Amino acid sequence: MKIAFVGKGGSGKTTLSSLFIRHLAAAGAPVVAVDADINQHLGAALGLEEEAATALPAMGDRLPLIKDYLRGANPRIASAETMIKTTPPGEGSRLLRVEEDNPLYDACAQRVELDGRAVRLMVTGPFTDADLGVACYHSKTGAVELFLNHLVDGRGEYVVVDMTAGSDSFASGMFTRFDITFLVAEPTRKGVSVYRQYKEYARDFGVVLRVVGNKVQGRDDLDFLRAEVGEDLLVTVGHSDWVRAMEKGRPRRFELLEDANRRALRMLQVAADATYELRDWERYTRQMVHFHLKNATSWGNERTGADLAAQIDPGFVLGEGVTASA
Repeated sequence: MKIAFVGKGGSGKTTLSSLFIRHLAAAGAPVVAVDADINQHLGAALGLEEEAATALPAMGDRLPLIKDYLRGANPRIASAETMIKTTPPGEGSRLLRVEEDNPLYDACAQRVELDGRAVRLMVTGPFTDADLGVACYHSKTGAVELFLNHLVDGRGEYVVVDMTAGSDSFASGMFTRFDITFLVAEPTRKGVSVYRQYKEYARDFGVVLRVVGNKVQGRDDLDFLRAEVGEDLLVTVGHSDWVRAMEKGRPRRFELLEDANRRALRMLQVAADATYELRDWERYTRQMVHFHLKNATSWGNERTGADLAAQIDPGFVLGEGVTASA
């Protein structure tokens, strides 16, 4: 299952995504965690020391390797240089699985131990001073979009992506790549403004959106969120001494997380698992093609000097039964 956490800056989406990753790992589920936020904090939230977190291999720095590996023997893609972030897979492309070993994971993923369980962690890499004025952060998150477009995940497998804050997620088609999106909202007007934007933008793309209320302190906060987001409100989360200890660098065993917050995480998993039956691989592939054609005409053809529409394999549909190229 592909799962996104979104929300405005400071809403707590990175903290909640890290708790959900820990919850899945504790249950023994295979997990790939991806930090696609411009502010790279997921590694630290998963307990890495600052030095280890900053040393994580950046996907954005390994884009040529990622493209070359994923294009495989696809005859419609002449070279890695002509691939862009939305290039869809086709016959001959290399597809990815959550639990396999492959050169992309070798180069871009690091195993992180969480109370005796391990997850794969990948990061886009930070936006550096050298990027200012000359690069767009979405050139870095393009590596994540390619990864998701070539990923074939099944029931009981989880890819959890901590997305960039606010509505900036809509600057690419990546917001359509998920089975479910959890929008973390505080009980304030600013907190729900991102929800309204996301709801409006996602309306035409079949995005499953559920709201997680965070920093909820009482009945008034709960009533406010219910009035603002209605049935999209899935669960609320309050203060956590466990999280506070983790943020102080004094992590406790995950089994000591408060019962109410453990129940909330179980509800997130139940909601995510329920979307498996809603999967529509044909629509998923159609959306890939839609955004690829948009990017090709707006900038991709000119930048690569190629007709990127020719990269689309009209008979190809991504799905769990598709066999990856060797």
